Amino acid sequence: MNFVFISPAFPKNYYNFCSRLKKNKFNVLGIGDTPYNELDKEVKDSLTEYYKVNSLESYDEVYRAVAFFAFKYGKIDFLESNNEYWLRQDARLRTDFNITGAKTSDVISFTSKSDMKDFYIKAGVPVARYKFVTNYEEDLKFIEEEVGFPVVVKPNVGVGASATYKITNKTDLKKFHESGFQVPYIMEEFITGKITSFDGICDADSNVVFCDNEVFPPSIMDIVNENLEFSYYINKEVPDDIREIGQKVLKAFNIKSRYFHLEFFRLTKAKKGLGKIGDIVALEVNMRPPGGFTPDMINFGQSVDTYQIYADVMAYNKIVNVDLTLPKYYCIYCGRRDRIKYKYTYDDIHKLYPYIQMHGRMSDVLSGAMGNEFFIARFEFIEDLEKFRDMVHEKAD
Repeated sequence: MNFVFISPAFPKNYYNFCSRLKKNKFNVLGIGDTPYNELDKEVKDSLTEYYKVNSLESYDEVYRAVAFFAFKYGKIDFLESNNEYWLRQDARLRTDFNITGAKTSDVISFTSKSDMKDFYIKAGVPVARYKFVTNYEEDLKFIEEEVGFPVVVKPNVGVGASATYKITNKTDLKKFHESGFQVPYIMEEFITGKITSFDGICDADSNVVFCDNEVFPPSIMDIVNENLEFSYYINKEVPDDIREIGQKVLKAFNIKSRYFHLEFFRLTKAKKGLGKIGDIVALEVNMRPPGGFTPDMINFGQSVDTYQIYADVMAYNKIVNVDLTLPKYYCIYCGRRDRIKYKYTYDDIHKLYPYIQMHGRMSDVLSGAMGNEFFIARFEFIEDLEKFRDMVHEKAD
């Protein structure tokens, strides 16, 4: 079988998807804009062949690359990047080459923040009230008559919390309108809650074959916009309500043979029309793996190989090569900012926590949300995880 993988060299850990696919006897055909001689050895070893384009932004170039692979290897069975940025281009290529998987019409529904609300509603999950941003007068009317300050404005199609803002008063609203935004924005009521997720991999029948749960700080938007410290963790177990709601959402979207990352609010303050404290409210869907090194964190926390699970589902539509019965842990990511001076060095922390799983520098592309220096560690007890987080983030006097 032939699997075209877009951008196998970025993010840095994504060669793991390719290596497991190759292990499962796929011809893994990479397309990227990194010169071949600059690829890491792990990337080269994970591919059957690599086609270098001048720019992945050029649809014509990428189209020609896929056409070349189709001519040389025959029918392309799957094409994927597992990257939010390329989801629409991936879908267009699948549509043009009649490749199995989500087509253009499907992807619009889960990359548009307004369209995805309809599917959450179909699944029975409450959603924040919203409108498309139009002009100051109409937007103020929506705020004053329906939802009140604060509100959140964000691109209707966007990645993560980038270009997302909290508007707390009329002055903020006027400044936003004077900023000259260039893409469609939506405005929605502000929800007070912790962000939590339902992540995993589903088979060709939309059944979840593997899943996990992440817990985030209340406002990733503030972390990005204010360059704050960041931490989140993989839960030991998936809460029952998240599992039940997540499966309903996947069925509503009719998602097949994909890695998914569904985000929700767990209310910490009751909201009229949405629920009481502890209830689940929709945030957004991302039909790709969770960002950064989260797949590796899932591996550490769940004692699995999530890359292999993905490859198994693509090859066999079930898990074949991974044991799901091994012990589970909490696994935390702590990101530091270069602008802040911290009390403890990596060596100080490592002496007390020699079982740190990963430590390094985050790429510039992801550092806005994830921090510049990162630590990943796993723990049996949540209390130990919290002590570790506090030590990593403790500032120098």
